[in-house]
Parts: sequence; structure tokens; C-alpha cells
Amino acid sequence: MTLTHSPAGSATRRRRGAARQSRAGMAFVAAYVVLLVAFGVLPTAYAIYFAFTDAGGRITGFANFVSTAQDFRFLDAVGHVAVYLVFWLLSLAVFVVALALLLHRLASGSASKALRFLYYIPGALAGAASVLVWLFMLDPTVSPVSSLLESLGFHTFGEVIAPGNLPLLFTIIAFWTGAGGWIVVMYGALNNIPTDVMEAARIDGAGAWKTAWHVQIPMLRKWIVYMVILAFAGGAQLFVEPQLLSLASVGVAGRDYSLNQLTFDFAFQMNNINGAAAVSVELLVVSVSAAALFVARSGFFDAD
Repeated sequence: MTLTHSPAGSATRRRRGAARQSRAGMAFVAAYVVLLVAFGVLPTAYAIYFAFTDAGGRITGFANFVSTAQDFRFLDAVGHVAVYLVFWLLSLAVFVVALALLLHRLASGSASKALRFLYYIPGALAGAASVLVWLFMLDPTVSPVSSLLESLGFHTFGEVIAPGNLPLLFTIIAFWTGAGGWIVVMYGALNNIPTDVMEAARIDGAGAWKTAWHVQIPMLRKWIVYMVILAFAGGAQLFVEPQLLSLASVGVAGRDYSLNQLTFDFAFQMNNINGAAAVSVELLVVSVSAAALFVARSGFFDAD
């Protein structure tokens, strides 16, 4: 006897399968939304409330923003973070893409896997641990590269961490810690470029440089924008590096070098929670505005 399946039964099973997938998707999304509200939306709303009120809970308008902006350390901190962001974003946009392209050119299994693993290792260290490693590396008296530091004219730890050197030092630390993960991400994006596109470029006589510049980098544009958006938001919140460096150098680096350090000082040294919340809200507005600008100018959500 031959068993047959009716079209109605098949349609019912498909509907049930789709319903199960829909419920599973809703469960995952619901868990994310709960965490987002608990650790993102509510703290942000709480900070906004504090930013526009005083210690007694009375509405003060923009008074907290004005008072913090008039602090003698505020503009210096803004300048420090701005210079650091320029170094940080340029280093990511240039070196991450270049290293990912070089990694993709290797294409061979063993060498490519080894390099991807080496790139990713520094990212396994927490921010504080990576700074401690670099504190050791930057001290000419104990550093394994002391000869290099001395050849560059640095003979003491204080000379290495002079204020003028800090943006570059923080960029090196951040790049060493965070760039490896982005290199792996860019490498994966390069592998998703259709092979017929690459083959067409080769048939047209494009070498490695022209292929990278005219084919691969344009097709990485959205990934680069995504990287820059997240790097900008993270870089604007610079805190761990200058804070630990300040402690290690007994104040040479300054405990108010960045805006986040200044926020910490307002909240826990001056007991000015409302002023700290005002600076935090300013950082949020700047980061969201920068992200909106990058998205709008790059066509991030445009269909390819």
C-alpha cells in the first residue's frame, strides 16, 4: 500500500514549524530586550533625570551642563579625548583594513590560521590587564624593549608617559587590545565577496593594489563604518588607560585626563552626581550623533 501525504497536511506541518521558529525567535529577542531595558534604557533614563535635576530632585534645566562645562578641566579633557579619537579611528581604518587584506592574500590554511590566532590573543586580556602589560613594556628600566626606548630618547618611565605622548600611547594600547578582533571580522567579510567579482577583476588585469582599492575596500565600506561607529563610542569613554597610568605615575598622567575620568571625579571625589550625569549625557549625545552621521553619510542601511 502506498502512503500519500495530502497537501493540507503538509501545509499544516509547515505552519507548525514556522510557528515554532517564530516562538523561538521571540524568546531570544525577549531575553535581549529585557537585558537592554534593565542595563541600557533604565540607567540612561536615570542619568538623564539626574542631569536635569539638583541634589534635592528639583528641575534645574541645563544648569548642570553649564556648571560642568565651566570647570577648568573640562575643555582640556575634551581636547585630550578628541586628539585620541583622531589617532584611534585613523589607526583602525588604515591598519585594520590593511592587515585584513594582507591576511586574506595569504589564503593558505596554516599561515592564515596562525596569524588570525595571534591577532586575536591580545583581545583575550581585559582592559586593565592590557594596560598593566603596557606599563611594564613602557618602563625602560624593566622593559624587554628597553634598548628601543632608549634609542628613541626615553630613559625613564616619566619621559615615556609625558603628556604629549599620551594620545599615541593610548592608541597603541587600544589598538593592541582591540584591533585583532576587527581584523578577524574584516577577514570574514573579505571571504564573503563573491568569487566571480574577484575573478572579473583578475581578468580585467587588476593587480593586488587595484583589486583592494577598487573592489575589496568599497565592498567592506559598511563593515568599516560599523567598526568606526563602535570604536568612536568606545574611544569617547576613555577611562581605564589614563586612570591606571595616573595611579602608576603618581599623577603625572593626571586623574582628569579624559571626560570619563572627570565624571568619576565629579561623582566620587566632589559628590556631584548631577554634574557627573550631565557629562555622561553629553557623551551619549555626541556618540549617538556621530553614529547617526556615519550611518546617514555612508548609506549603511541601503540595500546592496
